[in-house]
Amino acid sequence: MHIGLTTYATDRSLAPGAFAKAAEERGFESLFLPEHTHIPVSRATPFPGGGDLPQWYARGLDPFVALGAAAATTTKLRLGTAVCLVVERDPITLAKEVASLDHLCGGRFLFGIGGGWNREEMLNHGTEPSTRWRLLRERVEAMRAIWADDIAEYHGEFVSFDPIWSWPKPIQRPGPPVLIGGVGRRAIERVVEYGNGWIPPMGWIDELPVAVAALRRLEADRGVSPRPITVVGVKPKAEVIGRLAQMGVARAVIAVPPGDADQVLPLLDRYARLLGEPVQ
Repeated sequence: MHIGLTTYATDRSLAPGAFAKAAEERGFESLFLPEHTHIPVSRATPFPGGGDLPQWYARGLDPFVALGAAAATTTKLRLGTAVCLVVERDPITLAKEVASLDHLCGGRFLFGIGGGWNREEMLNHGTEPSTRWRLLRERVEAMRAIWADDIAEYHGEFVSFDPIWSWPKPIQRPGPPVLIGGVGRRAIERVVEYGNGWIPPMGWIDELPVAVAALRRLEADRGVSPRPITVVGVKPKAEVIGRLAQMGVARAVIAVPPGDADQVLPLLDRYARLLGEPVQ
C-alpha cells in the first residue's frame, strides 16, 4: 500500500515546494492538498469535523498554484487534490489548469474531486447545493472531452459549449485519474459510474469495510474493473495503516497539521518510520 501526506498549505506555513521536497526525500509516495476558495464569515453549515472551523481553512493557497510549486522541487512524488471543489470552478478554466499541471509535473497528477460541504461557500459561486452533484458530473465529462479531443464540445443541462481548441493536453491519456470523494451509497455509485477511484475521508473508517464490500459488489455487477481507494486524513499509527491495508485500500494519506519548518519536518521524520512498518 502506498503512503502519502496531506496538509493545509497556507500563507503562514512551510512553503509547498519545500514541503513536497521533504516528503519525497523521506520516501512518501504522494502529496494531496485540499481546497476552499474562501470561508464565509457568517455561515450556518456546521464543520464536519465537529467544533469550530480551524482558522487555517481561510488561509489556504490555491491547490494548483501550490502543486505547481511542489512539481518544481520533486521528480517522482505523486501530486493530488483532496479534494478540488469542481462545483466552484469553471470547467474550461479548470481543464486547462489540470492539463497544465499534469504537463509540467510529467504526468504525476491525481485529480481528487468533491461536491463540498459548506453550503454558503458554494452559494457564493452561484452553485445550488441540491444539484451540485449533477453539476459536478457534467463538469467532469466536459473536462474529459477537452483533455481527450483536439476539437472538443459539450452540451448538457448545466454545462454547454460549442467546439473549442484547448492545449496542452494532459500527459496521462486520456486524462488524469479522477478520484471521487464523498461517503455513503450514492458516493459509491458515482465512483463506479464515472470515477477512476474513490477518495473517502478517514473519519468514515468504521463504516469503510462495509462500504468497500458494497463497492466491490457493485463493480462486479456493472462489469467494471476495481477502483483503487485512497483514504485521506489517516492517523499516523501503524495499526490504523495496517487496518486500511487489510481492507484493500491502495493509498493511505496521513494528515500533517500546517506549520513552519521547525514544526513540520520533525513530524515528517516521525511519520516516515511508518513506511517500513509491516502490515499486521
